[in-house]
Amino acid sequence: MWKGSSVIESLRIDYPIIQAGMAGGVTTPELIAAVSNAGGLGNLGAGYLAPEAMVHRIREIKRLTSRTFGVNVFVPEYPQASKQEIKEANRWLAPYRKELNIPQEPMPEQDASLFEKQIEGLMAAQIPVVSFTFGVPPREVITDLKKEGIVIIGTATTVEEAIINEEHGVDMVVAQGSEAGGHRGTFNGDFGRAMIGTMSLVPQVADHVKIPVIAAGGIMDGRGVKAALALGAQGAQLGTAFVTCRESGAKTQHKDAILKTKETETVLTSAFSGKPARGIRNSFIEEMEKGQSHKLLAYPLQNMLTKEIRKEAASQNRPEYLSLWSGQSPRLSRAQSASTLVEAIVSYVEDESL
Repeated sequence: MWKGSSVIESLRIDYPIIQAGMAGGVTTPELIAAVSNAGGLGNLGAGYLAPEAMVHRIREIKRLTSRTFGVNVFVPEYPQASKQEIKEANRWLAPYRKELNIPQEPMPEQDASLFEKQIEGLMAAQIPVVSFTFGVPPREVITDLKKEGIVIIGTATTVEEAIINEEHGVDMVVAQGSEAGGHRGTFNGDFGRAMIGTMSLVPQVADHVKIPVIAAGGIMDGRGVKAALALGAQGAQLGTAFVTCRESGAKTQHKDAILKTKETETVLTSAFSGKPARGIRNSFIEEMEKGQSHKLLAYPLQNMLTKEIRKEAASQNRPEYLSLWSGQSPRLSRAQSASTLVEAIVSYVEDESL
């Protein structure tokens, strides 16, 4: 069913099964290598990594696999917030810091050179595949990467965003349906209007761009991958399905929550980061939503304010204060190795009797 896929050819992989580049520590070198060694495409989520840490992880991945893998980075956003707005946001978070014994209130600061340094590091490391989320990088960045023979993958949540990616020279695009876990990749227009389901989004994107389309959002197994291919995608990207794999760096509380939750228990929230993201509803989300009269800071400022809360909550085994990102298909999650997941998908898709 996927023979002759341009995704397979361009990425030099065996199967167009892509592990999402989830930031925040989920994508360990072991997970990435396991997926790539099984014939798919493993991805390092480098969105929050300092360039030095990113390069170190890349070296570790290369030690574990000689197969193709990619790195995902965030197109930067630089919102402004006044001291009063930061003070007010911190006031709403003060009870959580007190309960977790976090002494300091952070002052969010952005490194304006992070993205440029990440791109320089990726080019120096000769990474074969680079993907982008939260927007399309400047044309000169795309040109520089292409000169190095790097395949570029973009992210879109609407047809218009996919067209923008194509017009900027991106080689292929992930069509991220509303079922997807974690942050929405929306960058052009209102988030609420970009909540298009995977089954609706993928064929419409495929009909309007010439570059290969990779389906994402709620895909957990061979059935989802096969459906994505039938809809016109040339590959499928899975995130939540890999979070519960043994090689994943997700915190134990996060894995357990996904494995035990229901499809009715995920919610879209901006409470943790200031950007809409799908995760499992918990008391932090509920309490922050009650106080929506206060204004959340824009991403990534809000994310910086809650970072220590999330970190300490994991250390103290307080999942009610963790960002438990998950897509809408948690009942399909399994505690298994990444290679077992990839092999099961391949077996299902290639079974002509199904």
